[in-house]
Amino acid sequence: MSSTCLLWMRRDLRLHDHPALHRARAEFDVVIPVFVLDDGLLHGRYASSPRERFLAGCLHALDEQLRERGSGLVVRRGAPAAELRALARETGAAAVFWTSDVSPYARRRDAEVTAALREDGVHPVPCTGTYARDVSRVRKDDGGAFTVFTPYWKAWERLAARDVYGAPRALGDLPAGLDRGSLPAPDGGVLAAPVCEPGEPAAREALRRWLDGPVDRYGDRHDTLAGGTSVLSPYLRWGCLSARECEDRARRRGTAGALAWVRQLAWRDFYASVLLEHPDNVRREFQPRFRALEWVDDADGLDAWRRGETGFPLVDAGMRQLAATGWMHNRARMVVGSFLTKDLHLDWRAGERHFAELLLDGEPAQNNGNWQWIASTGVDPAPYFRRIFNPILQQQKFDPDGTYVRRWIPELAAVPDDRLAEPWRMSPAEQRDAGCAIGLDYPAPIVDHAEERRRAMDRYRAASADAAA
Repeated sequence: MSSTCLLWMRRDLRLHDHPALHRARAEFDVVIPVFVLDDGLLHGRYASSPRERFLAGCLHALDEQLRERGSGLVVRRGAPAAELRALARETGAAAVFWTSDVSPYARRRDAEVTAALREDGVHPVPCTGTYARDVSRVRKDDGGAFTVFTPYWKAWERLAARDVYGAPRALGDLPAGLDRGSLPAPDGGVLAAPVCEPGEPAAREALRRWLDGPVDRYGDRHDTLAGGTSVLSPYLRWGCLSARECEDRARRRGTAGALAWVRQLAWRDFYASVLLEHPDNVRREFQPRFRALEWVDDADGLDAWRRGETGFPLVDAGMRQLAATGWMHNRARMVVGSFLTKDLHLDWRAGERHFAELLLDGEPAQNNGNWQWIASTGVDPAPYFRRIFNPILQQQKFDPDGTYVRRWIPELAAVPDDRLAEPWRMSPAEQRDAGCAIGLDYPAPIVDHAEERRRAMDRYRAASADAAA
């Protein structure tokens, strides 16, 4: 009699280098891939229409890959514990394999699934595979968790990496008569560049292009706003790519740029390990001294920031790129985050929430870690005054010819380079020549950066002093 198991897929929508799939195939004759559309997740705190649309495309691509190998994706909708329990009973599955995750919601959900399966005598088998390392194993010598990246990176490098697995050439048929369910229908829209196609095949082609040359200049160009990064984060977020395989292939490339990119994969693991150890970070500051910061209540400022109408071109370009594409360059993310928290003095959680609603790569560990980093409230602390970014200087340094800003703010297309970072300094005649009247065609700055920088310094200094008192 053949043995059967379920492969519960979540943020691991691929067939290459899939440890749970590899182990399931080694231990069971029949492997049934299943995805549960969890309304509690899809419509909960981290709900996102762009991300749900991208997910639908990833699921269709995965189903096609499975069908090419003689299998297919089974889809259920509801609470995972109930749906997996019912499917295991229906198919006689003796085990359920899945790829573990670190968010508080994922851990609660997986505990509920584990308890439900065990009641029926079904073996739960969580496996590694979401990150380049098993983040629960990257520890200090005394067993404690890291809160600073550089020592984490050194330990991460020392920890032996697991093998990289190939994709199976064939998978067994699904049981006869099994209702496969219905895949979520794509909404028919076309994804905007730079991430134009969901799913593992598109992801692997994007990785091939990146490693075929552009990665070599990553160390020099990763802050260049008009290019220089891999734009693979949405594929990593949904597991269309394996972070471990990305690391392995980059190391084999061996260039300085490729190895610098590997370090960024370790940053991704670092924030996952932080959230695993400190789940309260999703709702409050990691650093107690800044939990008493009094954030400003400014609905108009928040709306201007969301719309990309602050009057600071780099900030506005980043926010418009996010709204149009579901992605934003990392340097722009830092600048817009600094502007929200240090110029507008608004709660970093408002920024985290907005990003979570729009980013194709939005997920709790990275989004929270990066927002707390720029707000100076999180792990890997640096003096708060080092993370107050001047949007004018940032634009002049990382978009010197204005390619990025002009792409996303067409109102400024004819503004001369020497005025582009501060268009409000154009004379009336210059504004007429550029076809851009400040305050009409493009907004005047909503704050004075130098003044708000001083105010931010005072606020953080006072919070630190109060905590020490």
